Amino acid sequence: MIVTLVGFAFFFGLLLSRLGLPPMVGFLVAGFAYNLAGFETPEGLQLVADLGVTLLLFSIGLKLDLKGLAKVEIWGTSLAHIVVSTVFFTSVIWLAQQLIPLPLFDLSWMAMLVLGFALSFSSTVFAVKVLEDKGDMSAFYGKVAIGILVMQDVFAVLFLAVSEGKYPTVWAFLVFLLLLPVVRKLMFKLLDFAGHGELLVLSGLFFALGAGFEFFQAVGLKGDLGALILGVTIANHPKASELAKSLFSFKELMLVGFFLSVGLQGLPDVPMLLAAMVLCLLLPVKTLLYYAIVVRFGLRARTSLFTSLSLANFSEFGLIVAALGVTQGWLPVDWLIVVAIAVSISFAFASPFSLGSEGTYQRWKLFWDRFQRGSLHAKDQMLNTGDAKVLVVGMGRVGSGAYDELWPLWPGQVLGIEHNEEKANAECASGRNVKVGDATDTDFWNTIKASKEKELIVLAMPSHHSNVYAAQQIRHAGLSCHVVAIAKFAEEVQELQAMGVPSFNMYSEAGSGLARHALQAMQAREV
Repeated sequence: MIVTLVGFAFFFGLLLSRLGLPPMVGFLVAGFAYNLAGFETPEGLQLVADLGVTLLLFSIGLKLDLKGLAKVEIWGTSLAHIVVSTVFFTSVIWLAQQLIPLPLFDLSWMAMLVLGFALSFSSTVFAVKVLEDKGDMSAFYGKVAIGILVMQDVFAVLFLAVSEGKYPTVWAFLVFLLLLPVVRKLMFKLLDFAGHGELLVLSGLFFALGAGFEFFQAVGLKGDLGALILGVTIANHPKASELAKSLFSFKELMLVGFFLSVGLQGLPDVPMLLAAMVLCLLLPVKTLLYYAIVVRFGLRARTSLFTSLSLANFSEFGLIVAALGVTQGWLPVDWLIVVAIAVSISFAFASPFSLGSEGTYQRWKLFWDRFQRGSLHAKDQMLNTGDAKVLVVGMGRVGSGAYDELWPLWPGQVLGIEHNEEKANAECASGRNVKVGDATDTDFWNTIKASKEKELIVLAMPSHHSNVYAAQQIRHAGLSCHVVAIAKFAEEVQELQAMGVPSFNMYSEAGSGLARHALQAMQAREV
């Protein structure tokens, strides 16, 4: 049976991914289809699902930046939205209970609150996928969106811990006060010794499942909370990012079991499907709540809208909360199925809006700008390029090299622009003139137009999509300067040429450059 279930998961995951949706939607559908076919649930599937959730929490801990989460626009937005959104969805379900006499809505107040709480979350998986596709993971709005999602995950973990009655014993305090600092040093040493191969993977599994889950269970704390805390404990280790990547396949594989197990809970009927559809029709309200809250923290209208559209969906963590509600007897299993369907549909609804966020902003710019505060966040100000005549957009290896070659020709008038703040700071520390800016922002280019005329703009961003979009914005803004861009493939060169933008093919011209250097070396040797 396990082979059949894996086949279902692969087929539906592949099918839905080809339609532009996350594979997890396909896994949920696979569970329903497997159930509809009348096959028996394989033994051990629930264990695999539980392991997937534990590894997910450990991975979240590895990526937690406590300093970043302490920013008011992150924790303030997360807390305010969870409270307001929970009240909103709980009220909607209560109103449906009063108006629609169906057994599906025969719910207690506890059940409605759990549902409202579950529906208040947004999907980390979906947001990361969209941000990576757009190349905006390091953009300011991308960092804000990810920070909000991480805070939501932390709130969910705390709920999971309290809901199961796992209150700390006196031994738990000893863990935090005495053992954890000592254990942290020991774990750092073990990670240093583990190298970069299979021992590193095993160390992650041991920390998450052994030192985290089992040990915290033994002292009266929730095991999943232990996995999260152990992840946070080693998040500052130099190998934390490598460890998270090495565990990625294990975590994703185990989570397939969780999504399949949800689909195996039962089959949806017409009232369930309609309820899920109505919940998805309420997503614009959830999105506007995000916007209304984020913009109050001084973020620009564009930043606030892009952040909100990245979060305009329901979450896999909401599924985890709903599944716990079913386990605890607070929630009927029918509503777990409703939430699963709503999560799947919400991805289909949110994808085009998130990918078309720039068009949404430009089309209704006057409306969005109406809510923008007069005093903006310090990190969300429009960039002033000053007297710079040359702009190098994207300060990776190619951009940095171009900057160094252009500086002697325009001394003091070359400005590097990088949307990753950490990278921009590193470039400044090395002596280059670099500022933080987002070249995919239409307002950015309009500001450039209003400043002193530029002579040359070099588009050296790693994302071809970003370079093309920036070139389009330069043309739309009416800038008359020369524009060149990097490309990796022949079709990218052709696309840029069609726009009138000369390009540097990194692969083919790097080979030509290598050959020239080889010939020069031979000639010098002969002389």
